[in-house]
Amino acid sequence: MALPHPLSDPLVEAIALRFRAIGEPVRVRLLDRLRAGEATVQELADEVGTSQQNVSKHLRVLLQAAIVGRRKEGPFVYYRITDSAVLELCAVVCSMVERQLAELGEALGTGAAL
Repeated sequence: MALPHPLSDPLVEAIALRFRAIGEPVRVRLLDRLRAGEATVQELADEVGTSQQNVSKHLRVLLQAAIVGRRKEGPFVYYRITDSAVLELCAVVCSMVERQLAELGEALGTGAAL
């Protein structure tokens, strides 16, 4: 997809919103876990190692950015990734970080890796 140049103000704001939404370590961990499939807040809290309240706060941000969705089944609410493009973005960033670490390791002679 070709981006228009210059970017419109609404598009710049939408892009920045998405980057802010995923620009927090707990949210990255939540997305990583949700790659395996949907989960409840309690399951996510247990697996990510933080409180339900904290997970709910972060899921709200991801929900507002339309990155995750939720469905209610009985007393449980299940969250899932609704925009797979976020996973592609994370894969691109991971590749960049791995390449930079490898280059740094070569420069230092240590073979640094993730």
